[in-house]
Amino acid sequence: MENIVRTKVKDLLKSEAGHDVLAKGWVRTKRGNKNVAFIALNDGSTINNIQIVVDKTQFEDCVLAKITTGACIGVCGSLVESMGSGQAVEIQAKEIEIYGECDPMRYPLQKKDTSFEYLRSVAHMRMRTNTFGAILRIRNQMAFAIHEYFHSKGFVYLNTPLITESDCEGAGQMFQVTTLNLEEALPRNKKGGIDYSSDFFGKQTSLTVSGQLEGELGATALGEIYTFGPTFRAENSNTPRHLAEFWMIEPEMAFYDIKDNMDLAEDFIKHLVEYALKNCYDDIKFLNDKYDPELIERLQSVIGTEFVRLEYTEGIRILEEAVKNGIKFEYPVYWGVDLQSEHERYLVEQHFKKPVILTGYPKEIKAFYMKQNEDGKTVRAMDILFPKIGEIIGGSEREASLEKLEARINELQMSRTNLEWYIDTRRFGSCPHSGFGLGFERLLLFVTGMSNIRDVIPFPRTPKNAEF
Repeated sequence: MENIVRTKVKDLLKSEAGHDVLAKGWVRTKRGNKNVAFIALNDGSTINNIQIVVDKTQFEDCVLAKITTGACIGVCGSLVESMGSGQAVEIQAKEIEIYGECDPMRYPLQKKDTSFEYLRSVAHMRMRTNTFGAILRIRNQMAFAIHEYFHSKGFVYLNTPLITESDCEGAGQMFQVTTLNLEEALPRNKKGGIDYSSDFFGKQTSLTVSGQLEGELGATALGEIYTFGPTFRAENSNTPRHLAEFWMIEPEMAFYDIKDNMDLAEDFIKHLVEYALKNCYDDIKFLNDKYDPELIERLQSVIGTEFVRLEYTEGIRILEEAVKNGIKFEYPVYWGVDLQSEHERYLVEQHFKKPVILTGYPKEIKAFYMKQNEDGKTVRAMDILFPKIGEIIGGSEREASLEKLEARINELQMSRTNLEWYIDTRRFGSCPHSGFGLGFERLLLFVTGMSNIRDVIPFPRTPKNAEF
């Protein structure tokens, strides 16, 4: 066995028969009869297993008894044409080495149709299932496609800080970072507030909710940048759409107006879906066949259609008309409301039957940094709405006017103490610029057809859940 170099299962399945090979992996199943055992072996490189054919007369019973579901083994043998259906080649075993036994009574992945809820309770093992192997391989390919896309367009990959003193969204739902001893009485200043002077950074700091503000600094120096990293929201939302820790892709572009921003976002998301179909087809086909029979069709429909561009005001009119015609929404519809997922999905799935880019939102429901329109009521925001998901991308043209930005900050009674550095981008050489954010896990929900965001990230962080 030492003289043969291991070949990954995905490469073995594409190989010509007629030579000796070495495969290593984990046993998915073992079946057989008195004389022959058939082992399905998988090493994580593909959704497909390679079949190992074992002549029981050539191996000791004590070795064969250790080959159970979940066990890790190495198999040396001849790669031959398969007599059975489902695979072109299989391995006739000559040598088997047991790397790690697996107690079949205690192994948590014994059941064939295990619920997602159960698998979340054993998230440290769920990556070994076909479903999560497929999801994580797709996640890997999508991460590569994102970097490749922006690199090909000349964007600079900018690493923005995870620890920050600024709240980009102004929501205040941030995880605090501190080295103060929380088991002792916290030091207080003269006003009775917590005295952070003895803390590690000497001031109150938190985990970032977005790299956008720092990304704007990069765009106004380097032209076009993108960030791709973890972000954190201390939002106590136990829903299938929320995580406390998730990944965001946030491009920021100097000299882009709202139309340029929409054009880039549409091209970007179409490229990623097309890339997934081209490079992850086996995994997507598995998820399509097992969970969501419309998945491939839905992905293909996004690539081949021009997204609808719709003003918020017109969107509200359509939704109000739907209510008049008997459509029932859980949440009310009126001009000025922040649309819920049910509203977004109605526009996409029922009314237009294609992705929608919604723009021209009321300024009162959007962040302080968005460019104000001439009407004084709306801003140049844009959200891309997708079937099954709702909002998948959110962005805007940024406010380039120093006066308007300062007025909006004052209007919202935001503290300027830790925003002066951001305001400097408008003081010194301000320029038109735009950007958007794509939640990586929202993208993966769409590409995989999964219905719960906790199932497209290896280790979900949600309220009361921070294991591993």
